[in-house]
Amino acid sequence: MISKRMFIKPPHQRHRLLGIILLAMLITVCPATAGDGYEEITGPCHLAFPKDHGPHPAYRTEWWYYTGNLTDAHGHRFGFQLTFFRSALKPPTNRDKWPKPASDWRTDQIYLAHAALTDIDCGRHLQAEQTARAALSLAGADQTDSTTTIHLNTWQAIIKPGNHHLSANTADFSFDLNLAPAKPPVAHGDCGYSRKGQSPEQSSCYYSFTRLEATGHLTVADKRYTVQGTAWMDHEFSSAPLAPGIAGWDWFSIQLDDQRDVMLYLMRQTDGTMNPASSGTIVLPSGRTRHLKLDELQIKPLAYWTSPNSGARYPVKWRVSITCLAMDLTIEANLENQEMRTPQSTDVIYWEGSVKAKGTQGDATVSGAGYVELTGYAKPFDAPM
Repeated sequence: MISKRMFIKPPHQRHRLLGIILLAMLITVCPATAGDGYEEITGPCHLAFPKDHGPHPAYRTEWWYYTGNLTDAHGHRFGFQLTFFRSALKPPTNRDKWPKPASDWRTDQIYLAHAALTDIDCGRHLQAEQTARAALSLAGADQTDSTTTIHLNTWQAIIKPGNHHLSANTADFSFDLNLAPAKPPVAHGDCGYSRKGQSPEQSSCYYSFTRLEATGHLTVADKRYTVQGTAWMDHEFSSAPLAPGIAGWDWFSIQLDDQRDVMLYLMRQTDGTMNPASSGTIVLPSGRTRHLKLDELQIKPLAYWTSPNSGARYPVKWRVSITCLAMDLTIEANLENQEMRTPQSTDVIYWEGSVKAKGTQGDATVSGAGYVELTGYAKPFDAPM
């Protein structure tokens, strides 16, 4: 257990230590066990809304994740990301809620957040990060009967029935967006039970809003744009997300123009193969879903980009075949350099970027847009820390 003395370390050491704590919790180099005090996930989650939009303090870590593709009235294209992480330093004594601390200065939780804006047509990717303890109203996740608010300083996501409101202000960019769900939330896997390994507890509770209609404003280089587009939201919580021996993952979220949505979650093992728990979901226009197993998916990288900052070599173009649908897609980054470097928060280097998709399904053509996340390319997640 980490001592409270960590909070009086010099700033550069404190930020790095916080990042190491969160990274350890996210990737679970030492998987959680039944005796560590955190709740485990070993079967269907049976999520209920709006309650499950809120925090789940019985679990070690949790994140709320938004991405999307936007355009202004002149066709200027942008991508955006806003992610909040909640990380517990110790399990709660009450598994339903965190006990009220003896002082407003005390907390057992840390929040971290990443924001990014990809100005596709100007060829630039901007990013920012924040870290705060969940004390003195600096950060937190709060819920009333119908509203969930996740915030870190001035960055926030407010989830209400029929609307998600996002706002983030950084030194280089800002955005203020309203996202209206076009489909109900989608529970991945078995009623939200998303496997991340071969043992039952190597899993998470995972759901998404796969199609959110976005409107709002963003500012970059002192210029304000009125934008609209389509966004995606993930919410996931767990105590033991990944099995040992996984180097990283490739995650795809694709929104097709025919109103279908596709999520693929591929866990790369250190020997180059995919973990059998890798899977996906296709969401029909009606909101109905079909689970996709690894043997129904074929993904082949077609082109790579090497980061001049980290030296990591990322795939930036793929051929994706979903055999059960006779669907064949080419997915390509809208900008190669969309690498995220987070030395002041999670201390993880990953690629998170806007992509386009085009291909066929039988004799018909299909196209769309989305986001891809690539982790473990700069450093395998199973490397000693």
